[in-house]
Amino acid sequence: MAGSLGDLGGLLKQARQMQRQVEEIKQDLEKKTFEGRAGGGAVVVVANGSGKLISLKITPEVVDPSQVDLLEDLVTTALKDAFRQAEEASSAAMKGVTGGLGLPGMP
Repeated sequence: MAGSLGDLGGLLKQARQMQRQVEEIKQDLEKKTFEGRAGGGAVVVVANGSGKLISLKITPEVVDPSQVDLLEDLVTTALKDAFRQAEEASSAAMKGVTGGLGLPGMP
C-alpha cells in the first residue's frame, strides 16, 4: 500500500511538472507570430500562437467593390493559413511535453 502511495505521489509530481511545461509553451507560443498569405501576397495576415489576429494587410489592387467575394475568400484563406501554422507549432511543442499521449485538451 505504501508503494502505491509513492507511485501516486510521483505521478502527481509528474503532472504538475507537465502542467508547468504546458504553461511555458503557451506563453512562448503567444510571443511567436505566424504569417498567412493568399493571392500571392495580396492579403497577408499575422496571428500569434494563441490564435489572436495581430494584423491584416490588403493590397489596394484586390479592393474592387464588384469583387467583394474574392476579397473575402482571400482574407479567409490567409487567416486559415496563419492559424494552421500556429496550430501545427502548438501541436509539435505539446507533443514534446506530453510525449504524444493524446491527453484531453492538449494537442
